[in-house]
Amino acid sequence: MRATTSPDRTQQSAANETPARAGWRVFWPAALGVAVAAGTAYGLSDGRDVAPMVAASGFVYLAAAATGRRSAAWFAFAATFVLIALHKLVGLDATLFMLVLAVGLVAFGLATHHTRPWWSLTLQTVAMFVLGAASLIAVSLDPLAGGLLVAAALLAHAAWDVHHHRTGRVVDRSLAEFCAVLDVIVAVVVAVMALTA
Repeated sequence: MRATTSPDRTQQSAANETPARAGWRVFWPAALGVAVAAGTAYGLSDGRDVAPMVAASGFVYLAAAATGRRSAAWFAFAATFVLIALHKLVGLDATLFMLVLAVGLVAFGLATHHTRPWWSLTLQTVAMFVLGAASLIAVSLDPLAGGLLVAAALLAHAAWDVHHHRTGRVVDRSLAEFCAVLDVIVAVVVAVMALTA
């Protein structure tokens, strides 16, 4: 007589999981993106104030590309969160600080050759410095033009997020999903603010 095998524990726990809990596991990056966007938009009076977020969006991808570790993007996000908080609290120029750190990441990536495929580091480096430049330019413009530039850059990066989510390249899909939701919501808030100011 043939022995019956017990079902895999992972399958069993997934089958026993309530739909609400399963939904949270699936949608937590988007939910986190909404929460961070709400915190970013709260009390915002000038769209140019979130310009460092534009540079941060490129920085997290560059960190993953330079180290060859997808999870590095989440650690880089935590670092940019602290830098942007310091920007708001004590006037630290978060964008310039991220650009300096980006140079170090590029040097590290070139020296260690962790990046696969080889062109990934080049592509993420270009994206980082384009977004960094957009961030610096936005704060030098008037509220309308600067706000619209920030919104456009965030929407462009949201498309970047969607592409990386679909292809599964460079960063974890959870990070790409989180960033896409965050970028779109903040971009819409900033664009409306700039156009109605």
